[in-house]
Amino acid sequence: MRYVVTCAGLLALCIGLAAARDDSARKSDDQDFVLKASAAGLAEVNMGRLAGKRAHEAAVKEFAEKMVTDHSKANKELLELAERKKFKVAARMDDKHQAHNEKLLRLEGEAFDRAYMAGQVKDHEEAVTLFEKQSTSGKDEDLRSWAKKTLPTLKEHLKMAKEARDKVKKDRK
Repeated sequence: MRYVVTCAGLLALCIGLAAARDDSARKSDDQDFVLKASAAGLAEVNMGRLAGKRAHEAAVKEFAEKMVTDHSKANKELLELAERKKFKVAARMDDKHQAHNEKLLRLEGEAFDRAYMAGQVKDHEEAVTLFEKQSTSGKDEDLRSWAKKTLPTLKEHLKMAKEARDKVKKDRK
């Protein structure tokens, strides 16, 4: 009888550990989303400010200003949500965005516009994918809801980025 109780106890412990590990993996996926989204959000604001000063084409400047406004708002919302939920946010842009920012710092005029807009299309394609995944399979209900709410704005940004990129390409010809 004692053997059965011990086995039952071990089984319960294993089930508990497996459930805790599963919760930890879910939390880890949400944490990964918060880090990626917050780093990308910082990049959008930082590069948007740079483009606001350096862009040659009016459509690029206009787009950059919208990025600063919209992503500043989204960053604030994410920061508040992350703070409430005890998720860590990125303190700076990730290495990929930092490298792109450094490249932009070396460019001027039309070359700047083309590089900035090409990066914006790529970044927003990645953001849409990230937010779509979080909005459907995120484990934290509040993060999932925020991603779902933010997704239409990111899709609009992607559309605008493609239009501005195409305008810059046409002007070059």
